[in-house]
Amino acid sequence: QVQLVEFGGGLVQAGGSLRLSCAASERTFSSYGMGWFRQAPGKEREFVARISWSGAVTNYADSVKGRFTISRDNAKNTVYLQMSSLKPDDTAVYYCAGKTGGSSSNADDYSYWGQGTQVTVSS
Repeated sequence: QVQLVEFGGGLVQAGGSLRLSCAASERTFSSYGMGWFRQAPGKEREFVARISWSGAVTNYADSVKGRFTISRDNAKNTVYLQMSSLKPDDTAVYYCAGKTGGSSSNADDYSYWGQGTQVTVSS
């Protein structure tokens, strides 16, 4: 069973940047579609970004398009989320998720989840 661990959350001022990392425990990670989701207090978990197993296909929520970039390094079993021009509305716990086959923007499609990392953006 794949285990996912997120790193890189923290406190940042509005307009700043952070890079989240998600490390997977298995080499089969390279065949998994991966996604990033987030959940703010009192809100539903929402899709942020996804990436295909090869990294060739990516997709973003409208709210982060142009500010966030998802990427992966299959040699390191790691997926990244580079976040720039951060806003207070980006404050949430960020989760990475993995699934066999293609990536998805639907959280219910994912079998594997990390524990989450807190991102707080101050105004």
